[in-house]
Amino acid sequence: MLSQNLQYLRRKSGHSQQEIADRLEIPRTTWSGYELGKVEPNIGMLQRISTYFNQSIDRLLNKRIDHDAFEIAKDDHLRVLAITMDQDQRQNIELVYSKAEAGYLDSFQDPEYIGELPKMYIPNLPSGSYRAFEIHGDSMLPMPSGSLVVSKYVESLSDLKDDKTYIIITQRDGIVYKRVRNHKDQKCLTAISDNESYPPYTISYTDIQEIWRYHAHIVYSDARQQKTDWLQETVMDMQKKLVEMEKKM
Repeated sequence: MLSQNLQYLRRKSGHSQQEIADRLEIPRTTWSGYELGKVEPNIGMLQRISTYFNQSIDRLLNKRIDHDAFEIAKDDHLRVLAITMDQDQRQNIELVYSKAEAGYLDSFQDPEYIGELPKMYIPNLPSGSYRAFEIHGDSMLPMPSGSLVVSKYVESLSDLKDDKTYIIITQRDGIVYKRVRNHKDQKCLTAISDNESYPPYTISYTDIQEIWRYHAHIVYSDARQQKTDWLQETVMDMQKKLVEMEKKM
């Protein structure tokens, strides 16, 4: 985090690398090395940098300070959203494929990262910000794994509707697609899978990074066949368990 934070704090101050180096009484090339991550300051220099920018050493080393500008209290609200526009000044729908999930969790507030995601445009959408997420697994059958869920950004957790489906983004669970029940008094929600094989679980408001309400989905396989296969597998699984119980008896 250190090199990114030093770049951000220096640019925020409006000073050049030479000006910062002069104030810290070091060569400009040394400061440039700090910003590039090629040189590491010793503890004495870290203390001087910490004092100069009025930031703790822990924050300099372990927190993306540039994200502070996006923070909103997370008991009722979420963070400000990074978006991109097309050449006609229409807001894009960025696509987040499953292989990009790890990168999205680290950089969902970085405009440069969001700008590099694949994009699509759907005309006549209601006003709002939209993003498409690829879902994987069988927790929300009959919607098949690999479907793209086009979702609308939820600005406030108080807007969540019980028994509606949402894309929920947390550092613990990554990107999940679940049906929710909102418990405002307890500042948490219950995430529920449509596949009853997966038990419900609780997510605290403070763990939620972003949340998006389902608007539409795009399926790349025969959904009816997918549902039939799932039902057949469920019946076969039940039959297998009954046979095992019968043997035990």
